[in-house]
Amino acid sequence: AAPAGAVSFGVKHTDGVSVEVACRGQAEVGSAPGRGTQWPLDEGTVLRFSMSQASTEVNDNKVTVSFYAEGGQPINQAGVFLTGIGISLDIDADRDGVVEKNNPNKASWTWGPEGHGAILLVSCDKESP
Repeated sequence: AAPAGAVSFGVKHTDGVSVEVACRGQAEVGSAPGRGTQWPLDEGTVLRFSMSQASTEVNDNKVTVSFYAEGGQPINQAGVFLTGIGISLDIDADRDGVVEKNNPNKASWTWGPEGHGAILLVSCDKESP
């Protein structure tokens, strides 16, 4: 997807995004906003980005990839806006019939009538090929 004539690329991103660049199988931490690190545009180079927390609004994070010609002259840019989605398994951790998001017993489990924690039944059979 790189433009014709591009030999290297650089990455900028917002604070909510983590970036990793893997060149020739060696992973390196990506650039922070404002840094000018460039990587060679080789076949098999992988740009991996992720978010570790939910966004506060839609499209509040961004990754911009800049492409450079021989000698470091900028050619073009490509960007993607990201929205981190928070997923939480809310449970009736103290088994009182009320599902609570922040129950202190959510992270542990104790067996018995006075116990606490989720009881999770998983269907692992193959229902359709």
